Amino acid sequence: MKVERRTACVVSLIFHNSKGKHKMCLNKGTGFDVSEARSCPSCGIALARGAASRKIRRVLRAAREVGRCFGCTRDRSVISARPPKLFITSTQESFRIEYDTFGELKVPSDKYYGAQTVRSTMNFKIGGVSERMPVQVIRAFGILKRAAAEVNQDYGLDPKIANAIVKAADEVAAGKLNDHFPLVVWQTGSGTQTNMNVNEVISNRAIEILGGKLGSKIPVHPNDHVNKSQSSNDTFPTAMHIAAAQEVNEVLLPGLKKLQNALEAKSKEFSQIIKIGRTHTQDAVPLTLGQEFSGYVQQIKYGVARIESTMPRVYQLAAGGTAVGTGLNTRIGFAEKVAAKVAELTGLPFVTAPNKFEALAAHDALVELSGAMNTVACSLMKIANDIRFLGSGPRSGLGELILPENEPGSSIMPGKVNPTQCEAVTMVAAQVMGNHVAVTVGGSNGHFELNVFKPMMIKNVLNSARLLGDVCVSFTDNCVVGIQANTDRINKLMSESLMLVTALNPHIGYDKAAKIAKTAHKEGTTLKEAAIKLGFLTSDQFDQWVKPKDMLGPQ
Repeated sequence: MKVERRTACVVSLIFHNSKGKHKMCLNKGTGFDVSEARSCPSCGIALARGAASRKIRRVLRAAREVGRCFGCTRDRSVISARPPKLFITSTQESFRIEYDTFGELKVPSDKYYGAQTVRSTMNFKIGGVSERMPVQVIRAFGILKRAAAEVNQDYGLDPKIANAIVKAADEVAAGKLNDHFPLVVWQTGSGTQTNMNVNEVISNRAIEILGGKLGSKIPVHPNDHVNKSQSSNDTFPTAMHIAAAQEVNEVLLPGLKKLQNALEAKSKEFSQIIKIGRTHTQDAVPLTLGQEFSGYVQQIKYGVARIESTMPRVYQLAAGGTAVGTGLNTRIGFAEKVAAKVAELTGLPFVTAPNKFEALAAHDALVELSGAMNTVACSLMKIANDIRFLGSGPRSGLGELILPENEPGSSIMPGKVNPTQCEAVTMVAAQVMGNHVAVTVGGSNGHFELNVFKPMMIKNVLNSARLLGDVCVSFTDNCVVGIQANTDRINKLMSESLMLVTALNPHIGYDKAAKIAKTAHKEGTTLKEAAIKLGFLTSDQFDQWVKPKDMLGPQ
């Protein structure tokens, strides 16, 4: 009886006897304890009993770390009680050998990436899967590499090679090869390893399309063909801008505009509901609930305008600047043609950056975009806080708004419902503010001819755009559209407010009006009762001059 332990994850148990062969494939951590097995969990066949069975189980217990039953393949003959021969074998993972300038490395045979990608996974074990390069950047690279291949074909690249690169790049842009991009954000600050990850994947996929051997770099070389007329220093910032522009147009702006429209509808719905205003969180003069909501509408409208005003700089692409901005190893017109191709592929108005030195060494356009999103976050924080405070209660708070009830709010207090959508908005706002701090630090650290905070900056910009866009949609659908005005509560609070006395200023003066308010508050009476008691005006005069509906604007 022999137990073989190997490094591979799949282990096979093969039972041989006179009536056939029974194979159980074991995989660590899959939930069936083979050391206690009486039968195969997949097909129910009984294992050998008696002394032979105990012997098998002793071996399995000794080799418990190899795994648990994953399933089986076998003939359907019943295995007899005859002592079987037991072999624990394993399937070796398959590798191919690839090389970079530092030497050879083993690359998983089922992956399209190559040696430089593998080396990066060895050198930057930071954060794990959750910290991988955003897929938006990878897809943007697919768009860029296709555009470059088509332009390079115009300048003499073999059409056969160019077409294979285009097909492979399209798969990258479509997200079909996402599993082949394992690198994390926390790598070289220029994004070189991700650019090479993309080059290797597209090269090997193109080789496969042409019937070649993976890893051979023949007939499609990752540097000479996929990266032709390019450098990581100009391709990564180009991908950054493509990814940011797409996220803004596909997620952020639609989300903001949806929220703006919903708030505007509520502003119109509430236009005739008069309520008490509040400044410094204290009672102030009246306004309509619609007017209050109109302020929120304007904030979001300005937010959309701020985002849109940053985009002309984001639409400027660094492609064609190569290593330091001079355009070394490109052809005249390459930069302009690539930008035009990217614009054609995305439907967005991309152009070549007028100054490639700025485009490589600084990322002010993304800092500007992040700053606009930071302002939007400030707006959303204010709006969400107002709505949740106005909806506080239901009996001991302000209670002027009735918010949709979406889910139970407490694990201990029965019946409690919380303003969870508002809470989500405020948390997103806080995250975006934090992201902007990181983007600001990154943007301020462009040293000489190259900024080397690129991966971190685009990670945070994309995260902010996605979070803001998504939370606007969630807030709209699950809260804003369902907000109702609690008119009974609104009327009660307004009628009790002392600041209605402000309407008396033009008639009796500030000092007498103030005395009325203080007397009413001290004695717990109404403004009208205090005014009459003090002899400053009659009942009819009070009713004529203190009318909330006449206090909503200039006279």
